[in-house]
Amino acid sequence: MTSDPARAGEPAVISLLIVDDHPVVRDGLRGMFESADGFAVLGEASNGVEAVDLAARLDPDVVLMDLRMPGGNGVDAIKELTRRGARSRVLVLTTYDTDSDTLPAIEAGATGYLLKDAPREELFTAVRAAADGRTVLSPAVASRLVTAVRSPSAPAGEPLSAREREVLALVAKGTSNKEIARVLFISEATVKTHLTHVYGKLGVKDRAAAVAVAYDRKILG
Repeated sequence: MTSDPARAGEPAVISLLIVDDHPVVRDGLRGMFESADGFAVLGEASNGVEAVDLAARLDPDVVLMDLRMPGGNGVDAIKELTRRGARSRVLVLTTYDTDSDTLPAIEAGATGYLLKDAPREELFTAVRAAADGRTVLSPAVASRLVTAVRSPSAPAGEPLSAREREVLALVAKGTSNKEIARVLFISEATVKTHLTHVYGKLGVKDRAAAVAVAYDRKILG
């Protein structure tokens, strides 16, 4: 996260890029974050294409990304940022929570997914969590994600090993593969192998879905 060396000891300021095709929404979000301590809005974009360009130039900690925008949608922008290996975390902030919106955004690489009716403090908390790399899902979205990635009547499958549960618990905290390898004293390749096994046992395709299903099945928490 962005920080000022001259103010060592103070909480780091989280830098933001706001992406939404409605100027009123962008103004409202900018005003909300600029009136709160610990946030700095670096810029605004009205579509996904602009978002990718600005994210490359401004390097924000978090990109608040709407999904349905003329001139470049949010999912395509998330895919491009992921492809480029952008440091910025993407927190989707939208009014849509349908499966056709939720799953593509998460699979594209979004760190979290929040709805625009979220309370102010919940949004602040979500941005801080996203900046730390932790998965953030609104309750409604988490429920949809769990429903989408598994059949309600499907068996739980083979239980996770102790090591797989350790890896999954670290993933739930937003820990990168490299950091997981360091913490557990194993190679990154071994971490990826454990995750592949976890995905197979849980019947999911990505980290966010694995965490959601693990909480639903009480494997975590």
